[in-house]
Amino acid sequence: METRRIGSLTVSVAGLGCNNFGMGLDYKSSEGVVRAALDAGINFFDTADIYGGTKSEEFIGRALAGRRQAVVLATKFGLPIDDTRKGAGPAYVRQAVEDSLRRLATDRIDLYQLHQPDPATPIADTLGALDDLVRAGKVREIGCSNFSVAQLNEAEAAVARGGARFVSVQNEYSLLHREPEREVLAACERLGLAFLPYFPLASGLLTGKYSSGAPAPAGTRLTHAWAAKRFLTDDRLDRVEALRRFAESRGHSVLELAVSWLLRRPVVASVIAGATSPEQVRANVQAVSWRLTDAELNEIDRIVPAMAA
Repeated sequence: METRRIGSLTVSVAGLGCNNFGMGLDYKSSEGVVRAALDAGINFFDTADIYGGTKSEEFIGRALAGRRQAVVLATKFGLPIDDTRKGAGPAYVRQAVEDSLRRLATDRIDLYQLHQPDPATPIADTLGALDDLVRAGKVREIGCSNFSVAQLNEAEAAVARGGARFVSVQNEYSLLHREPEREVLAACERLGLAFLPYFPLASGLLTGKYSSGAPAPAGTRLTHAWAAKRFLTDDRLDRVEALRRFAESRGHSVLELAVSWLLRRPVVASVIAGATSPEQVRANVQAVSWRLTDAELNEIDRIVPAMAA
């Protein structure tokens, strides 16, 4: 499988998002997904301390027993686990990393990401604590998530001489959510940051499971009324249908289109799609093989217009 870089890390362009572990999937099912990912050539696993009420990290640690050296392991901290475990203050950064190391059953985290900006803590203080973790060998690289361009610039300016700096940013990006094209992608290129898109399949809309005029399939994340009202709008479903016709006219699925389109951006290091079964893992891996032409990209822009800078 093709690989790209996140700082000093080499990652497969198809990654595995592990937010379902411990929430929608029990350990046995999660282990099956992990094994399928490894067998398919995926080496990049992305999770967070809050996923599955901390069970995602625990499940990954168990499933990777004896295989830890084969993967690049990314996790996140900062979103509230409870009333005391939250934020990006230096003391909590030190506690959070130890908790994640224990749950992941490892002595290092390859990519440690601040899950969201913490307005209560100066970014320089957070970066100082993260730099200590890098120097101690507990973390290899650091990244951030849900950062604006202004926040990325502030973080870059706050890096102490020789200190660790963010090497990646993980924000929402998909064919149905092109907001990063306004500013963030250009900032990543300027600052040398890898971009990691989350919700690359638009919460499942780009998997091919949903269609206009039909109810959401049982067991999917958009069966809840609030989710359907937010995501299953007529406009979105019409665009998904147009994208499906575009993909199928070329012998591909809309899922393959969604993944391959993201990878046409050199700044995108890996597409970390989630999976709830080995079959979904294999479909995600197959999706990276389509090389879209410039003419096809232009046609896609007519279906889902690009964001003006």
